[in-house]
Amino acid sequence: MVTFDLGEILLRRGLLDEQQLEVARSKAVDGNIVAAAVRAGLVEEETALRAVGEELGMEFVDLRNADVDEAVVKAFPQKLIYRHNLFPLRRDNGSLTVATNNPLDVYALDEASATTGLSIVPVVAEQSEIARLTKKYLGVGSETVEGLLAAREEEEDVQLLEDLDIDNAELGEMVQEASVIRLVNEILVEAIDSRASDVHIESQASGIVIRYRIDGILHDQPVPPEINRFQAAIVSRIKIMARLNIAEKRLPQDGRIKMKVHGREIDVRLSVIPMIHGESLVMRILDKGAMKFDLRGLGMDEKTYQQYSELIRLPHGIILVTGPTGSGKTTTLYSSLLEIRSPENKIITTEDPVEYQLEGINQIQVHTKIGLTFAASLRSILRHDPDVVLVGEIRDQETAENAIQASLTGHLVFSTLHTNDAAGAFTRIVDMGVEPFLVASTVEGIMAQRLVRKLCAQCKEPFTPHREDLPNDFPWEKLGDRQLYRAKGCRACRNAGYTGRLGIYELLVTNEEIKELAHDRVSTWQIKQAALKAGMRTLRMDAWDKSIAGITSVEEVLRVTKGDRIG
Repeated sequence: MVTFDLGEILLRRGLLDEQQLEVARSKAVDGNIVAAAVRAGLVEEETALRAVGEELGMEFVDLRNADVDEAVVKAFPQKLIYRHNLFPLRRDNGSLTVATNNPLDVYALDEASATTGLSIVPVVAEQSEIARLTKKYLGVGSETVEGLLAAREEEEDVQLLEDLDIDNAELGEMVQEASVIRLVNEILVEAIDSRASDVHIESQASGIVIRYRIDGILHDQPVPPEINRFQAAIVSRIKIMARLNIAEKRLPQDGRIKMKVHGREIDVRLSVIPMIHGESLVMRILDKGAMKFDLRGLGMDEKTYQQYSELIRLPHGIILVTGPTGSGKTTTLYSSLLEIRSPENKIITTEDPVEYQLEGINQIQVHTKIGLTFAASLRSILRHDPDVVLVGEIRDQETAENAIQASLTGHLVFSTLHTNDAAGAFTRIVDMGVEPFLVASTVEGIMAQRLVRKLCAQCKEPFTPHREDLPNDFPWEKLGDRQLYRAKGCRACRNAGYTGRLGIYELLVTNEEIKELAHDRVSTWQIKQAALKAGMRTLRMDAWDKSIAGITSVEEVLRVTKGDRIG
C-alpha cells in the first residue's frame, strides 16, 4: 500500500536516507517534513516538491512563470495566506487553484474551501516563491498590519546591539508594541535581503511610501493601505532605535542604529527631515558582513590596476578619488589602504563618518560641532608619525593646504573630491584658493569613477546592434563580429535584469606636461587632452569596454556617463 507520508516519499525516492529523515522529522514544524529537510540543507526544495507532487498526483507549479489573477488574490482571505502559507492563483468557474508547500495539510485546504465556498485545486510550489508573491501582491509588512502575529515563536530577525532608552510616555509605549516592532523589523530585513543600500520612508498626502535603492536605482515597495494607520508609530520606533528625540518633529535629526540581521552586523545611518505631510526618513544600510574590500575585484582593467597599484605605493604625494556621492569612492580608498597595509607602515584616517572599521588602520571620526574638523584632525595626525594619511574629503582651502603640506613633508595622502572627471580636480583645488604650483607639485594621480549595474548572468540576452541605434562614440572596431547583451529579467535578479554593480574608472597619472599645465592654470579641457595623449582612458571608454565584454548594457553606459568631447 502506498503511504502518503512526506518523509516516506522522500525516502522512497532516494532524496533522503534514514538518518537524514530522522533529522528532518525532529526539526519539522506542523508535520512539514519537506520544509524541515530544506531548512536543514538536506534536499533542494524544488526537487523534493516535484517528487511529492508526482506521488500525490499534484501539479508542481513554478510561480516565477505563473499567471496570477490579482482579483482572486484580493478576494482570498489573507489569514489563510499567512497562517497556512497558501496562495491563490486563479479561479475557474466553481474551483480555485491554490499553491501550497505542504500538500498534506488537508485542514488548511478544507478551511480554504469552506471559507471561499469553492472547490480547491491544490498545486505544489516553493515556499520562497509563495512568500515573494505574497509581498508582491499584498505588500511588505502586510502580515503584521493584519495583526496576524504568529503562532510561531521565532527568534527575532533583528537584534539591536545597543540598549534603548525608552521614555515611559504613551507614545514610547505604543512604539514598543510587538506589532510595530515586527513591522519595522520586516521593512529592514526585506531591504537587506533585497541588497538595498538605502530605505526611503516618505510621508505623502496619500499616505506612507516605502522605496528601496537597489544597485543605485529606487524601487517602490508595495505596502498594504492599512499601513498608513501605523505611520507615526513606525517613524517613532525607528527614531527610538537611533536614540533620537521622538517628541521633536519640527527639526531634522541624524542618528545611527547598530544591529544584527541573520547573524551579520549591520550599521544603519538615519536621516529624519520634516516634510509638509509629516516626517520622512532615509536609512543608509552598511552591511559589514557582506562588504569586501578587494582592489582587484572592483572592476578595474589590468592596465588601470597596474598603474593605480604603482601610485598607491609611492613614498609621498597626493592621490585623489573623485566622483559624486554614491559612486564607490570610499570602497576604492578602503581597498587601496588594505592593499598597502603592512606592519612596516602606519596608516591614519580622518573620516565623516567612519563607515567601516578596518583592522590595522587607525581611524578618526570627525566631530565638527566640537571643532574636530578634517583640517584640525589632519594637523594632529601629522604629529602622530604616520606614513599614510586618508582625509575623507577635501572641502575647503584649509583642508587642501594641510593635505598638501602633509605630502610635502613626506607622507602619502589619499582623499576625495566631488568633480565630474579626473582633470577637473586640479581646477577645483585651485579654486579653493591653493597656489597652482603647490597643486602641480604634489598631486600624483586622480581616479574618477562611477558605478554601473552588472547584467544578470542568468538572463542577459544577446543582440546584434545597428549603427543608428548607438551613439557616434561607440567603438565599433572593438566590437567586431561579437554581439552585445541587454537586460531581460528573471527570478534571480527580481526581474530587474541586473544584479550588483562594479566600477568604471578614469585614471589620470600626472606627468611633466600636466604639471606645467596645472601650474599655468589652464582649463580642465586642456589638461584632459594632455592626459588622453598620454594614454588615459575616460569613464565612457571604460564603460563601452565593459558593455562589449557583456558585463553591462548600452543603456547603463548612457545612463551613467556622458559622451567625450575629444580634440
